[in-house]
Amino acid sequence: MTTPTADDKGQAQAAAITEDEIFAGHHGGKLAVELTRPLETQRDLSIAYTPGVARVCTAIAEEPERAKTLTWTGRLVAVFSDGSAVLGLGDIGATASLPVMEGKCALFRRFAGLNAIPIVIDTNDVDEIVETIERIAPTFGAINLEDISAPRCFEIEDRVKAALDIPVMHDDQHGTAIVVLAALMNAARVVGKDITDLTVVISGSGAAGVAVTKILHEAGVSDIVVLDSKGIVESGRDDLTPTKKAIAANSNPRGLRGDMKTALDGADVFIGLSSGTVDPELLGAMADDAIIFALSNPNPEVAPDVAAQYATVVATGRSDFPNQINNVLAFPGVFRGALDAGATYITEEMKLAAASAIAALVGDRLAADYIVPGALDERVAPAVAAAVEAVARG
Repeated sequence: MTTPTADDKGQAQAAAITEDEIFAGHHGGKLAVELTRPLETQRDLSIAYTPGVARVCTAIAEEPERAKTLTWTGRLVAVFSDGSAVLGLGDIGATASLPVMEGKCALFRRFAGLNAIPIVIDTNDVDEIVETIERIAPTFGAINLEDISAPRCFEIEDRVKAALDIPVMHDDQHGTAIVVLAALMNAARVVGKDITDLTVVISGSGAAGVAVTKILHEAGVSDIVVLDSKGIVESGRDDLTPTKKAIAANSNPRGLRGDMKTALDGADVFIGLSSGTVDPELLGAMADDAIIFALSNPNPEVAPDVAAQYATVVATGRSDFPNQINNVLAFPGVFRGALDAGATYITEEMKLAAASAIAALVGDRLAADYIVPGALDERVAPAVAAAVEAVARG
């Protein structure tokens, strides 16, 4: 009798989900507003609305900070998108992105107990997006930016963070980076290497690639080589955007030039954060006990079963293989911790603490096929929230 492979199980699982099930699961949307107080009697109405509500409005006008406790603002996250970089679908527009944004809000509620509202903006203009967010920000306690294409996402996040005094995070950047770091911490333990000694190749210089490069530097990884569609991002190239110039200035310490073949020669780690593919033969030149994170989803840069022929530890963005790098391990707890602490900013130290908290949950069960907790692990969001809150409170 042949034992089913992970791919067989994944295909069977996918086949079991019919199109009718999928559409039924989204019919009418995945969110609803529910009351937190009864509205059954005249007295209830007088407290919740007029005349009682006027006294609460006056209190907030006198002390604006009281809005965090006297309204749902203190526990409310806005999930903003312009629909320009949705999953692997690309620029599908604001309206078509709504199912993803609703899903994100559902995850906030399910894993962190936070209310969240999806807001899609029908423009790709940076100034218009920033102005829109700034004008409606008083409604919210935090801002989650989602599925906004690079390089606009960098400017939008920077400007919104500078303008507001509430937590702001572009999850495609920092959520991904946090979970990648957590996974790499444990993968390094599996292969018996110090994370600070690793040579890392990152394929992709978009939102996730930039953020992963930055957080790995913060964690002490010094030898990182980043590639885009034209090869290694290095200072000798004359076609670099400002973002890529910054990458070149802070990576590639050995001054490599060329393509993926050059970058992978002797590398300890490959992290795929692009929609491209990698010739499996090039992986054979990596160091012994290599680590491969092929995270493009749904089609990884290299098939996991093929990657396993060249690496001791393999991770993907898919749910039907071990070691799924899933942002849901990070963002609910990060926002919950920041809001619990009354933080006005999500710092690099908070992100590092979140990664360490995720990695620590694996504990003694650490193995090549178990370097991060599962997406449904109930321990994750509370642990991340506690770690982030501790850093925020100092």
